[in-house]
Amino acid sequence: MPELSETAERSQSNTPLAMIMDDSDIDYQRFQELVASTDSLAILCHDNPDPDTLASALALEAIAKEWEVPTVDIVYGGTVTHQQNRAMINVLDIELTPIDQVSLSDYGLVAFVDHGIPGQNNSAVEEMTPDIIIDHHPTDGLQGQFVDLRPAVGATATLLTRYLEIFSIELEERLATALLFALHRETLDFNRETTSTEHAAACVLHPHADHNIIEELTNSVFTPETISGIGDAIANREVRGSCLVSSLGWIRERDAVPQAADYLLQLEGVSTTIVYGIVDDNVHLSGRTSNSQLHIGNVMEETFDQVGSAGGHHDMAGGQVPLGFIGSVDDGDDVAIDLINQSMMARLFGALEGWTET
Repeated sequence: MPELSETAERSQSNTPLAMIMDDSDIDYQRFQELVASTDSLAILCHDNPDPDTLASALALEAIAKEWEVPTVDIVYGGTVTHQQNRAMINVLDIELTPIDQVSLSDYGLVAFVDHGIPGQNNSAVEEMTPDIIIDHHPTDGLQGQFVDLRPAVGATATLLTRYLEIFSIELEERLATALLFALHRETLDFNRETTSTEHAAACVLHPHADHNIIEELTNSVFTPETISGIGDAIANREVRGSCLVSSLGWIRERDAVPQAADYLLQLEGVSTTIVYGIVDDNVHLSGRTSNSQLHIGNVMEETFDQVGSAGGHHDMAGGQVPLGFIGSVDDGDDVAIDLINQSMMARLFGALEGWTET
């Protein structure tokens, strides 16, 4: 492992990413001191991990292994149902450990990547404080020994690409492929929430990545459950003005929710979509908008954050609330579904109308 005093000399200032990313306020030496001195590191992905959190975790794992940390585990909660996420894990042979098989308190360090608050979109207990947080989502109140929060950047994978540069970690093909695919997915092929840093990070990663694998992952087929969910969202849609809200009802694959929200945003005359579905005892929501005057993340947060967890960016957001906030319901009860839909439609359209009128 290089000496800590050499950190500034390893910044590789001639790369496209280094030339445009302002990381002068990031204490990379503190980060290295923490990681290099531990005997065990748990890297916690957010629940139901997507490519950005998976690739970021993989990059942090590579850094820790370069510094000879004896035990490094990538941990996750929830499930992996999205076909591209499952394909990414399988094709790139990403080893994941379910959080219910470990105790985070047994590790010397716990790092959060692509999320920051314990208990919000992750399965960590709310009382814990992570040691390391690296994230790009706008979040208040983050606590940790090392916190790198940069909401001006479009993907956490961009940040970890810069970490690999800073510490001269070799960009081997598997890792570069994971990070470049994450950039594609997080930005919808550089069409959503993309900043110049994502393009610069892609320039760094492009020569090292396997583009055949990226194409294979991009073309991963829909599962029957996802197709059925999108079909239900189409059938159950309600449109008021340029806003669309739809229900998938009871579902098994929560990833059908954001995919349906993306799909319905293509409907002519619609600029904002919010889709929700019920998984077990929770209502999962995804919002999308192409209306530059509407911040869908703020809409979701103000509507649901008091009863669950919700929020996101100006053009995409998500949330999860307990089913009990609506009332007692039974799985498969059509009357209950009708009541849920009436409540959710009224709440969501009321929130959207409030925002579009201001």
